[in-house]
Amino acid sequence: MANAPVQRMSQLMAKTLRDDPADAEVLSHKLLVRAGYVRRTAAGIWSWLPLGKKVLSNVERIVREEMDAIGAQEVSLPALLPREPYEATGRWDEYGPELFRLQDRKGGDYLLGPTHEEIFTLIVKDQTSSYKDLPVILYQIQTKFRDEARPRAGILRGREFLMKDSYSFDTEDEGLAQSYALHRQAYQKVFERLGLDYRICAATAGAMGGSKSEEFLAPAEAGEDTFADCPNCDFAANTEAITYELKSVDAEGVPALEEIPTPDTPTIETLAAHLGVQASDTLKNLLVRVDGEIVAVGVPGDREVDLGKVEAHFAPAVVEMVTEADFAGRPDLVRGYVGPQGRGEKVKYIADPRVAPGTSWITGANKEHTHAKNVVAGRDFEVDEYVDVVVVQEGDPCPKCGTGLKLDRAIEIGHIFQLGRKYADALKLDVLGQNGKPVRVTMGSYGIGVSRAVAALAEQSADDKGLCWPKEVAPADVHVVAAGKALQTELALDISGKLAAAGVRVLVDDRAGVSPGVKFTDSELMGVPQILVAGRRAGEGVVELKDRRTGEREELTVDEAIARLTA
Repeated sequence: MANAPVQRMSQLMAKTLRDDPADAEVLSHKLLVRAGYVRRTAAGIWSWLPLGKKVLSNVERIVREEMDAIGAQEVSLPALLPREPYEATGRWDEYGPELFRLQDRKGGDYLLGPTHEEIFTLIVKDQTSSYKDLPVILYQIQTKFRDEARPRAGILRGREFLMKDSYSFDTEDEGLAQSYALHRQAYQKVFERLGLDYRICAATAGAMGGSKSEEFLAPAEAGEDTFADCPNCDFAANTEAITYELKSVDAEGVPALEEIPTPDTPTIETLAAHLGVQASDTLKNLLVRVDGEIVAVGVPGDREVDLGKVEAHFAPAVVEMVTEADFAGRPDLVRGYVGPQGRGEKVKYIADPRVAPGTSWITGANKEHTHAKNVVAGRDFEVDEYVDVVVVQEGDPCPKCGTGLKLDRAIEIGHIFQLGRKYADALKLDVLGQNGKPVRVTMGSYGIGVSRAVAALAEQSADDKGLCWPKEVAPADVHVVAAGKALQTELALDISGKLAAAGVRVLVDDRAGVSPGVKFTDSELMGVPQILVAGRRAGEGVVELKDRRTGEREELTVDEAIARLTA
């Protein structure tokens, strides 16, 4: 085993802090800064200090090893990219303000890469000509850039971040399915080796496009994704990807539509209280503008509209809430009393599947201080399009087995897509098939948030004392603490040298003028898996070995400690 260099804290660029950063909101942000792993350079932009870089590099190594194991080939593509390929696929505009755009001195348009589907597609187009050149999987580990409106949570939501992105190229859909399966298995191995608790969840493709899509989510309080988990079956999905089957009901026997006076009831709450009914008996109609055209969104009155789902459905069109000006020019739209029956022209009506044909509702009558009851979907109004647009709630039935779902917060650490031919079509990626005719290539796209994985690990593994890294990603295997003066420091350095010679990665606290209490606190804050203390019994050749995660302590002779740590 090769010698491992000893990291001496007396020389290490890592200043620990006793207090949390003033702007820190989540645990990983607080601890990574306090333990001397990262420092803020600007909003959403972070510098990795030596210990942080070691953890980041260890995550990279694990990702690289598992990608290589499935036959993927690593490349390195530029971060500064020309406009033309992204314009060809429509993503120059689709990405909107999240895209960093810039011009060179000649006025040429460029962007900082948010993902690299277009460039990988062009590389393969340049390098392949026949079906014999495929399948192929290419990947890179590279910094990506997105101009987040509100960068927050430290490295969890930055404007630049390290990501592994890989792309598969096949001539047939069956080949794409195989490449997708290879990545899925590789991701499971990556996250298991990292020591992350994760779930594989059905997801939406969003701006990436494509068909099948799954997310790898790490449950954590700091997570920005909400996912639903069924306690009875294997169903798990990002709430944005949950859809319900449209089930019509029999409306026979429902009386005719009747308008009723409802003074001063512009909200669901005031309406339900006035009539003495449940909010679920009412139909809420939210108005939005989609590329300037007004669209009504119908959901049961006890549910909230998930605007993210609405935006995803209409993407890349721009979705905005209506304003007073919109109502001022439309006398057929009465604020607080909008109903889907007899609606004016140019108002498309989309509804959640819960507003199924045959369901009966109390809803606006399109008149001031007036509602209508016995308003039946399919009889009194038509739905132009059904889209699952409600915010998923705890206890909603599992789409697979009907059991009440549980909701939890999570950090997205990976995402895999079957892209299909979206990018190959836009950039005309063809190869000659076995029959000598051109074949359009089909693609997959697969990402792992490398820097995000560091934050997810910090969130999941930390305790009330600080970070607590799994061994494979820790910046060292053992943190040797010289808890005293010359004798303890001499012993600590001697042990460190012997451990390093045996290939053990050592961080030794040999700082002079720092109290043992501060050193103990820092060792727990920094989170190296094993802590070895040369303390009060150093003169007897006895040290204390502590497991950082369990807190178990044991006194050992120097030889016993070295044997234990090199086993």
